[in-house]
Amino acid sequence: MTDTVTLTIDGKAYTLPVVRGTEGERAIDISKLREQTGLISLDPGFGNTGSCESAITFIDGEKGILRYRGIPLEQFEENPNFIEVAWLLIFGHLPTPEEYERFSKLLTRTANIDESMKHSFQGFPRSSPPMATLSAMINALSCFHPEFQAVDDLTQLEGVAARLISKIRTIAAYSYRRSRGKPLIYPDPKLRYVPNFMHMMFSQPYEEYVCDQDTRDALNLLLILHADHEQNCSTSTVRMVGSSQANLFTSCAAGVGALWGSLHGGANVQVLRMLQHIHKGQMTPEEYVSRAKDKTSGELLMGFGHRVYKNFDPRAVVLQRMAERLYKRMKTDDPLLNIARKLEEIALSDSYFVERNLYPNVDFYSGIILRAIGIPVNMFTVIFAIGRLPGWIAHWAEQNESATSRIARPRQVYTGNPETKYVSLLRD
Repeated sequence: MTDTVTLTIDGKAYTLPVVRGTEGERAIDISKLREQTGLISLDPGFGNTGSCESAITFIDGEKGILRYRGIPLEQFEENPNFIEVAWLLIFGHLPTPEEYERFSKLLTRTANIDESMKHSFQGFPRSSPPMATLSAMINALSCFHPEFQAVDDLTQLEGVAARLISKIRTIAAYSYRRSRGKPLIYPDPKLRYVPNFMHMMFSQPYEEYVCDQDTRDALNLLLILHADHEQNCSTSTVRMVGSSQANLFTSCAAGVGALWGSLHGGANVQVLRMLQHIHKGQMTPEEYVSRAKDKTSGELLMGFGHRVYKNFDPRAVVLQRMAERLYKRMKTDDPLLNIARKLEEIALSDSYFVERNLYPNVDFYSGIILRAIGIPVNMFTVIFAIGRLPGWIAHWAEQNESATSRIARPRQVYTGNPETKYVSLLRD
């Protein structure tokens, strides 16, 4: 028997079905609400609105749970492999050895961008924000790969996914090199995904950058932890743009634009700036926390709290362990990490933050990990985009394959002028 709820409006009762997910979560299906009642729902920020049914990622914010295709996030920590997780998200299952090898070879073959695209980088000022360049160049890929304007089967999906996942790191590295006035470094077919990206970022024509195992593990894990997060702002943007049957390149370029904002992908930059502000201002962590609690001070404790998680962000827990391992192996005493440790200790024992469920989130540790492996601050959000790309592809494909998919078209409650007579204020 299907669960229902009854909505009473002006004395008349309407029955609405209840949809139940595989983990027991329930939602009221209001898809026919306007048709039946003449009313719409109003939910600014969509905090209580489910825009779709999805089989990709499950989050329980009350319990601090995050699973990719049913697999708890923590199980990827020991031997992090971003490409394996990318395949899992996009195709719904872990790759077999044959699938993994085929996909890896495809990534290697498609790592280069068309030579004529390299000239496009010259059209951007060196001071251009890397995310602006990244969005523009991903969109430009649709001009060079018209065969993927439509994706109708799994072979095509594998082909376009490989090109996007491979080329995004090349575009990212080229935009960084261009901003520093350095020569572009071609992908090395002998290197795996993460070492190849670091090679293109930091090698010189006369000196090759060698990615050590600690850096490889840290960046693989960081990309995995950012790979998908349900219907966040950028993923919802990709779905909305894709709902018009826009191609995957254009849809993901829109996702980059949404991710760029400081309240989304740019949040870890704000965390690092906060830590630097504390360090340079010679404040103690206790002094800063005291200021953050004072609403008149203008100081904010960045990297704490989350829209979804009312407990620990599971990604932050994994990254905290990675940060400790990374700095221990590197034998580095970073004052910013010490400040971060102390801020976390204070906040977790302070009733002000505990009562408000302000626990460390993924942004709290991701910035200092990126800093430790040499990624410049203006590339932090670009790294986030590289990690999030498989999730965007998975959601675009899931929607594209759905027989019930419709173009996204939210409604609104109009609050402007009532009907008004036109009387021109201009004089002859």
